[in-house]
Amino acid sequence: MDIKVRNLSKRDYKDLKTSMEEAYHGLVGDAWTKENIVDLIDIFPEGQIAVEVNGKVVACALSIIIDSTKTNIYDKYYSIIDDGKFDKHDYEGDTMYGIEVFVHPDFRSLRLGRRLYDARKELCEEMNLQRIVAGGRIPNYHNYADSMTPRTYIEKVKRKEIYDPTLTFQLSNDFHVKKVLKNYLPEDTESKEVATLVEWNNIYYEPDSRSGSASKRTIRLGLVQWQMRLFKDLQEFYDQVEFFVDTVSDYGTDFIMFPEFFNTPLMSPYNELPERMAMEKLAEHTKEIIEKIQQFAVSYNVNIIAGSMPLMERGKLYNVSYLCHRNGSLDSYKKVHITPNEMRYYGLVGGNEIKVFDTDCGKIGLLICYDVEFPELGRILADQGMQILFVPFMTDTQNGYIRVRSCAQARAIENECYVAIAGSVGNLPRVNNMDIQYSQSAVFTPSDFAFPNNAIKAEATPNTEMVLIADVDLYALKDLNEYGTVKILRDRRKDLYEVKLLKD
Repeated sequence: MDIKVRNLSKRDYKDLKTSMEEAYHGLVGDAWTKENIVDLIDIFPEGQIAVEVNGKVVACALSIIIDSTKTNIYDKYYSIIDDGKFDKHDYEGDTMYGIEVFVHPDFRSLRLGRRLYDARKELCEEMNLQRIVAGGRIPNYHNYADSMTPRTYIEKVKRKEIYDPTLTFQLSNDFHVKKVLKNYLPEDTESKEVATLVEWNNIYYEPDSRSGSASKRTIRLGLVQWQMRLFKDLQEFYDQVEFFVDTVSDYGTDFIMFPEFFNTPLMSPYNELPERMAMEKLAEHTKEIIEKIQQFAVSYNVNIIAGSMPLMERGKLYNVSYLCHRNGSLDSYKKVHITPNEMRYYGLVGGNEIKVFDTDCGKIGLLICYDVEFPELGRILADQGMQILFVPFMTDTQNGYIRVRSCAQARAIENECYVAIAGSVGNLPRVNNMDIQYSQSAVFTPSDFAFPNNAIKAEATPNTEMVLIADVDLYALKDLNEYGTVKILRDRRKDLYEVKLLKD
């Protein structure tokens, strides 16, 4: 599945019309005409946002800019849009007015509406607009109209006593109800012609300036310090994974990382087998598990580093980490350095590829546990432009953990990047060789004035199941490389020594 959020183009009209007709089934007005769409793209191309899935537009958000000192935001819908002429659009205005959001019903499980709302918010911030407002239908109100007023209905939706497909979604995306609008859409019988004027305020709005940088500066990381526990079946494991994805993504995270071999509780049914055979049995589930986590990445709009899992390939057993992009694509990394324990018990072999991955939040690297103890790997990734290094790990003792932690912190300093580590905690009594776990997940930074004095951005409570949320500033890395107290990457004596990747 290939998912893209982009600006709508005039050639998308056929897909747009099909998706809108399927979304509304004629419930509220007719589909936008091609002339309407062409006019919107001509007057405000940035504000017409589409979601493309596998080459077809299946969701769309349309908007204009109005000047709230000249246009009454409480007006009826057709007055705001001038019956499709959009004469009230004012590029120098202060308010983005949302005139349409729809998602083809076959794709609603992917939470594409959330992506559209996020794209609108980003555009609002980039253009330094004060707010986003929109008139929102309350399509479930007709089921309660005989027993309660619109105001009571809205309050009950706010308290989650009633679910409304439109208003519940808007409230969950940080909009608040500003006013009840009567006779807003005369043909909207489901809402009894009642709507809510909802508003999202741009807290970064500066009244005397206009436009900002379109590039993403701050990246939010979510690390899952995973409690090892037995699961009765694969579905219970999925439920636990989704719980963390749901929880962490609610904080607006760009990445979620699980620990190394976090799925080994699923080896419990094979505990009577030799360790190698039990690991091979676990590897049989890897493809299905990754497909499920890919679905979570798309649905919750977050990049997921799925810890690591065993993979059988041409008779060899690898320890593999998977990067599930929120656009539906997939990357993987095979652990290069295998510990003596992994070799002795499971016969694991090392991978042969070291590379950075391009994401929608910059270039990242992946290393698994023992790999981070070899400085050459981090330096090769840094030379390829890595900004954030993710290290899922699993250690049983505190001294093993200290090796991983200390080396990870060194990689952050010497490569002028951020390093995030996440491990598992607790114990696993009915899985051989996975008895005990020790972990303190953390995010490390370079060491200079722009970063914490101890070069630790955040760290979890040791040996406790929890999530760690931390923001990292990519611009600070650029400043460090150019203006830092020391310039480690630049000051290397390449005339004297060099680290090379011998196998491309």
